Amino acid sequence: MGRPREFDIESAVTAATKLFVDEGYEGCSMDRLVQATGVHRGSLYATFGSKRGIFVECLRASIVQGADRSELLLVALGELAARDEEVRTLCAQALTVWGEDAAQELGRRLLARAGLNEGSP
Repeated sequence: MGRPREFDIESAVTAATKLFVDEGYEGCSMDRLVQATGVHRGSLYATFGSKRGIFVECLRASIVQGADRSELLLVALGELAARDEEVRTLCAQALTVWGEDAAQELGRRLLARAGLNEGSP
């Protein structure tokens, strides 16, 4: 019989989401996820399966919770959606939920991430 899970999944997902937003998917290592979440590597793997599994759960949570999903969505669209069907489907779902303002908001966030102001050429 396995040991019961001894960490709060929601807190781990919140910490992982912040890390993915700050460092991107490719820039984020399992070591950094362990450090940021405070969860043992084995527990992360047992719960999520992989770094990708953690990212997918973060993306799902951001859609369900109605949180500001634009930053994580940019990471998903920029780094994973082209090669990952499940992530692509979740991105489409997020954009549908977000509605008509999605393109404008993503554009603003993308410019901000690039360090450009809206009024800049």
